[in-house]
Amino acid sequence: MPGAPTTSKEKQLAWLGVSLWAIGCLIGSFFLFWMFIVTPAMTDYFGEILFAQVIAAMFAIPACLVYMTVPWIVDRFDPEPWWALAMAFLWGALAAAGFSGFINTMMGTLGYAIAGKGGGDFFGAVISAPLVEEAFKGMAVLGMFWFMRREFDGVVDGMIYGVFAALGFAMTENVLYYSSAIAKGNIAGTGAGEFTFQFVMRGILKPWGHPLYTAMIGLGVGLARESTKGWVKWVAPITGYFIGVFFHALWNFTAVLSGWTGIPLVFLLLIMYFIVLILFMSMVIWLVAREGKTLRKNLEDEVLMGNMTKEDLDLICSPFGRLKGRLRKGAKGHRMVMVGVRLGMAKWHAARAMKGQKQTISIQSIVPLRQELIALRQELYGR
Repeated sequence: MPGAPTTSKEKQLAWLGVSLWAIGCLIGSFFLFWMFIVTPAMTDYFGEILFAQVIAAMFAIPACLVYMTVPWIVDRFDPEPWWALAMAFLWGALAAAGFSGFINTMMGTLGYAIAGKGGGDFFGAVISAPLVEEAFKGMAVLGMFWFMRREFDGVVDGMIYGVFAALGFAMTENVLYYSSAIAKGNIAGTGAGEFTFQFVMRGILKPWGHPLYTAMIGLGVGLARESTKGWVKWVAPITGYFIGVFFHALWNFTAVLSGWTGIPLVFLLLIMYFIVLILFMSMVIWLVAREGKTLRKNLEDEVLMGNMTKEDLDLICSPFGRLKGRLRKGAKGHRMVMVGVRLGMAKWHAARAMKGQKQTISIQSIVPLRQELIALRQELYGR
């Protein structure tokens, strides 16, 4: 939470977190290099596969950029800094995708050796992939929770980080799936049918699969951030993880079963997917509205103290407050809304800490933020 000086402990935690993030991304990139470059180079179709990867990236990356606007729009009140979102996204695209690809390949190979092709498909897709992929994507959320706590307020933030990590992961995975389909079509001379199916299924009908799974982890970690109860801090993240794993495994199992039986069961599961997605988006909207109510509750006394007016409070607690502030008063109007939001968040953190008899750096943020808010109001309104 901006407004208070960064402590030595915070700096040490942040540097440790960034270091672990960089190491994870570097190792994950090595695994991806092996999958995307080294493995194809061992075949007789290296050029065709590289060409397919370029075409696949041209479809996967722009689509991902479009999808990223959704969580950015949803995060209305206290948006996460761009660098934090970039870290979550890159962790998903490089570290989570790289480690998961390597481990899933090993587990699939083991399953194949033990139980044949069917066993390999089942063990790799239904058992290994959900457990491993959600664990590595979820590390982005846990990393922000442990090492960058100032940038992690609660449930909404946890879900936003989870979605960005999952979008990065899905982008890399889509390049892999799309390129495989394109290369197979070109080499076998069967055309673009397989690629068209993959793009429609993964890029159009079900682009929110991975974000939905990992958002469950973000929800659990966010509840842990908000709660003052010790057991919630352990149970909520673990529960969120296994809910995400369950949905992930259910989808993969249906896909594998469709391959075994020749019956397109995946399309039946799409109906349930859309229902769950609608319920999920409704919950997100409710959580964002809840965040606005929390802000109002923690800022109402600022009106009574004369630090802001009722109109200021309404502006700060509006889902479009930042935009309205900029349109009305330019950059300083936007800044006033942001400072007001951060003041409300700091007071919320402080109240939670006192309730749980904990310490929080947010207490030190309240006075500086309040003083900045008063100064901005004087500059804008002369009062």
